Amino acid sequence: MKRLSLIVNICISFLLIFHSGCKHDKIETIIPGKVKLVFTQTADGMSLAYDSIHYLNAAGNEFLVNEIQYFISDIDLYSSSGIVTRLKRAESQDVYYIDSHLSSTWTCNVADQIAPGSYDSIAFTFGINGTKNKTGLFINPPEVNMFWPDIMGGGYHLIKMNGSWLDLSNQWQPFNFHIGIGTDTFPSPTIFYDNSFRVHLPGSSFAISENTIKTININMNIDSWFITPHLWDWNVTGGAIMQYQGLMQMAKENGQDVFSVNIN
Repeated sequence: MKRLSLIVNICISFLLIFHSGCKHDKIETIIPGKVKLVFTQTADGMSLAYDSIHYLNAAGNEFLVNEIQYFISDIDLYSSSGIVTRLKRAESQDVYYIDSHLSSTWTCNVADQIAPGSYDSIAFTFGINGTKNKTGLFINPPEVNMFWPDIMGGGYHLIKMNGSWLDLSNQWQPFNFHIGIGTDTFPSPTIFYDNSFRVHLPGSSFAISENTIKTININMNIDSWFITPHLWDWNVTGGAIMQYQGLMQMAKENGQDVFSVNIN
């Protein structure tokens, strides 16, 4: 009887200890963060004004801008642990269209939830890379209105910046700063060039906490399109560049330092 009583007591003690330990266990639920993207354009350090303010580029051209439309795609966050997170505005949609005259394109709440933690940098593709910049990618406006002529490679413009500059005769001349797929010879091309390029934003490290919204402002500095490494002079280049791969290559190289980021 004493032996049975001892066994019962041991079992009861074990159950009490097990129950005591279990009731203090907690299941931790990590609530992801969210990202909001804001796209802006500036000139001379101020918000870009359209159709009115005259600007002066480094070559001494007086110019004004009427409108800007462009694409940014494949926005990636690089974490300190080596994980890469692709930001999508909706399911499987990682291309962003920005239009200076369409306010609905200025901000975007990213669909994906973002794991809390530290991120070392942000990078994206300016335009749409050649593997997916194909005619038919878009079927609805406004994106479809960015089409690039099939005879020149098809797909879509990477950027349209339209305006005018004051020429050497003191006459205003239109310019169309358009970049898309380039060709070696026009109108009978044999080689096509992908003029999209990868942008690694300087100073783009940040941390995001649980259940918070992080705003990432990506700014295009218009002045930088016309400075380095090629001094842009419309009196030399003329107003239209989309049929000339050499000029689009210059613009592509000038675009490497056009973008900056502010995160809050």
